[in-house]
Amino acid sequence: MAAALLAGPLAVAGCSGDEPAGSQPPAAGQTGPAAEPSPAAPAKAEEITLAFAGDVHFTERTARLLANPATAFGPVAEVFKSADYAMVNLETAVTTGGKAEPKQYHFRTPPTALEAVKAAGVDIVSSANNHTLDYGQTGLSDTLANIKSAGLPMVGAGKNAAEAWAPYIADVKGHKVAFIGISQVWELASTWIAKDNRPGLAIASDVQRSVDAVKAAKAQADLVVVYMHWGQEGNQCAISDQKTFAKKLSDAGADIIVGTHSHVLHGDGYLGKTYVAYGLSNFLWYRDDAMSNDTGVLKVTVRAGKVSRTEFVPASISRTTGQPVPVTGAEKDRIAAKYAKLRGCTGLAAAPAA
Repeated sequence: MAAALLAGPLAVAGCSGDEPAGSQPPAAGQTGPAAEPSPAAPAKAEEITLAFAGDVHFTERTARLLANPATAFGPVAEVFKSADYAMVNLETAVTTGGKAEPKQYHFRTPPTALEAVKAAGVDIVSSANNHTLDYGQTGLSDTLANIKSAGLPMVGAGKNAAEAWAPYIADVKGHKVAFIGISQVWELASTWIAKDNRPGLAIASDVQRSVDAVKAAKAQADLVVVYMHWGQEGNQCAISDQKTFAKKLSDAGADIIVGTHSHVLHGDGYLGKTYVAYGLSNFLWYRDDAMSNDTGVLKVTVRAGKVSRTEFVPASISRTTGQPVPVTGAEKDRIAAKYAKLRGCTGLAAAPAA
């Protein structure tokens, strides 16, 4: 998996006039101690592979999986671990408290869920979705504290707007990869969006802040990934809101855009030079729904700061456990063919612009 991780925007180191003891060069005619050789910088890999999957939470049937967090994701964990860096959408508040918000569906999970996510080989999560504040500001505060305590990088939510939109910059085999999480789901958006003086989520209604976040990340990183929560539930085709916002992110410098929320797979392709996968569907999911049991892991290989190839690893959500299970044979071929066909309504190209 990944090497050292850098959280948030990079700081610029200043210079101090106070030199530490022993740092001055020896006076003329004196012999100082032999200088320690500088450690060699780790070699930058020619290419890296990133893995992405869809919506994850632990409630009802999937809550039982937390009896053994180490195996909660099942065999699909090996797909994550075969990549250099992996990301999912954490579709839940991580809390045991809070008061339910005025909405239909509410998801929350205990902190042991974070053990399960890390054990599966997931390196970072997005919390920019329509369930992170299901239990209000108390639930969000608990979520932020629990994720921080677990040492799991997270984007898309924070104690204020600056934190919510801040990129997380990871060193992936010598490549600086910036991750940003943004939601484009409008339910309760006016009260859930992060403000300068209010905790909350990065929400696409603040277009300027979203665009500026991508531009700032581009200035600091070799590659910018934006993980979106968007789309119309049950609709396998990207809607106009998605396409319009994807263009703004692409113009701002996003290299990869991936998304979830609609409970079904969407197609992928290129918007200019930006690789876009509009929807990765449910992944580790509480409800058995034949419409949304087709899923998978998207593996994106990057060389010299550009997407060089992609691979969709088909999986099916178990109707008993809710785990995404990689498939083989005819079922693998069926889901792969379905995913490829979905490009038809995306408006995306099969190859990047020259």
